[in-house]
Amino acid sequence: MADLTRLVENEVFMAFASYATIVLSKMMFMSTATAFYRLTRKVFVNPEDCTSFGRGENAKKYLRTDDRVERVRRAHLNDLENIVPFLGIGLLYSLSGPDLSTALLHFRLFVGARIYHTIAYLTPLPQPNRALGFFIGYGVTFSMAYSLLKNKLYL
Repeated sequence: MADLTRLVENEVFMAFASYATIVLSKMMFMSTATAFYRLTRKVFVNPEDCTSFGRGENAKKYLRTDDRVERVRRAHLNDLENIVPFLGIGLLYSLSGPDLSTALLHFRLFVGARIYHTIAYLTPLPQPNRALGFFIGYGVTFSMAYSLLKNKLYL
């Protein structure tokens, strides 16, 4: 069994754990934001979700789409597509013994890019703002993967 004490003493791993907690919390916030917008704008996709606002034909008017709800939902989906790979690759990267300052640069850039992407998506800021946030985060994850494949993994 792995010695957990050594893992907690690994500064890079602890930095990864800190930044992973931030982006996971942000992702959890996005699901709450989606629910908030659905409730406050009375916009639902399932008939059973409308029952507190009416029955039958009266409830059907709440089965619709709304630009703000869709914007938050799409930002959340984009988080899922980008944060999950960061978590897996970042974990392997953090355990591969990288330099602390290089690892911190990767983690900070990723978290900053994801927060910026969300702000650009929800505000909405004109392109290429959102694309910039996406590609910086994607590039960071790719950089960690490349480092692992080049330096640490046996292919």
